[in-house]
Amino acid sequence: MTTENLTIRSHKGPYEVRFDDDALARLNADVPDGVHFIVDGRVADLYATDMDAILSHPSVLRIDATESNKSLDRFPAYVQHLIDRGIRREHVLIAIGGGITQDITCFLAATLLRGVDWRFYPTTLLAQADSCIGSKSSINSGSAKNILGTFTPPKQVFVSTRFLETLDERDVRSGVGEMIKVQVIDGPKSFDAIARSYDSLFTDPVVMEHFIHRSLDVKKGYIERDEFDRGPRNVFNYGHSFGHAIEAATDFAVPHGIAVTMGMDMANWLAARLGIGDDAHWARMHPVLRGNYRGYETTEIPLDPFFSALSKDKKNVGQGTVTLILPDRDARVFRDAYPADDAFRAACRHYLEDIRRS
Repeated sequence: MTTENLTIRSHKGPYEVRFDDDALARLNADVPDGVHFIVDGRVADLYATDMDAILSHPSVLRIDATESNKSLDRFPAYVQHLIDRGIRREHVLIAIGGGITQDITCFLAATLLRGVDWRFYPTTLLAQADSCIGSKSSINSGSAKNILGTFTPPKQVFVSTRFLETLDERDVRSGVGEMIKVQVIDGPKSFDAIARSYDSLFTDPVVMEHFIHRSLDVKKGYIERDEFDRGPRNVFNYGHSFGHAIEAATDFAVPHGIAVTMGMDMANWLAARLGIGDDAHWARMHPVLRGNYRGYETTEIPLDPFFSALSKDKKNVGQGTVTLILPDRDARVFRDAYPADDAFRAACRHYLEDIRRS
């Protein structure tokens, strides 16, 4: 299968997403000069033979993909590693890993020597189908998650679905959750298309690659209109306010994309309760969404931590309100603020304690 490459326009010029299942082999066979590798430690272990030349390069920074490792207090060691290995402004950082590796590399590329180029080989479905484009980095500082960041696009992205073969089903479903999100944003027909193909995503690489490409192509349009996330691109937070609160309340026992899947289901159900959506759309989408968060429908979600996290969402404006992306009666998502009153809290409680379990 030959999938068409994508070119994304950004404030730093165009960059390309190449679909190439042999991308890692090509890089390993011809390691360029003037590069520094930042590699997910687990990926390095899983693909030690396939990337032997890469891993024997003089400048390889192996980082375990944990939230603590993308905290600001870890960066002096990363910077020192690169300084010790002679980083120059004309050099290139090459990231091989998922979203955490991407965040670290992107932030370093933006700030080291006032800016160096970087390339990305995403190894998770979440990164391949969503975060690899859009330019964002998100870095933690102290107790504040994702409080620091930049908009620094890579020069190139290389997507190889072969990396997905070593992901467990939970990680694949996490990525599929974000893919579903993008299809909902594109409209009911796009959601219905991925819903019909849902089972095949897990068994047919051709179907999977088609929807990865489709997800990036939809996102590309929003990025090019709103690269700095000030307007239309906000809708990509659909499912995320509730999803992030679910993650926080469960101490991240629910993986990100699965929490987002549950958050979308909750948003669809709540929209009808608030009089802006339609129960018919919730009923239409619920079977696929519930199927994607299966195994977590009875996970305990403590309500006080959930509401506390929801109240701290960075999208909120003003006291006593929450900013949400919800679907209207035509299943088109939009952003607005809603009172976080007793009725709202009761509806959230009803969903978490009853509806998601049904």
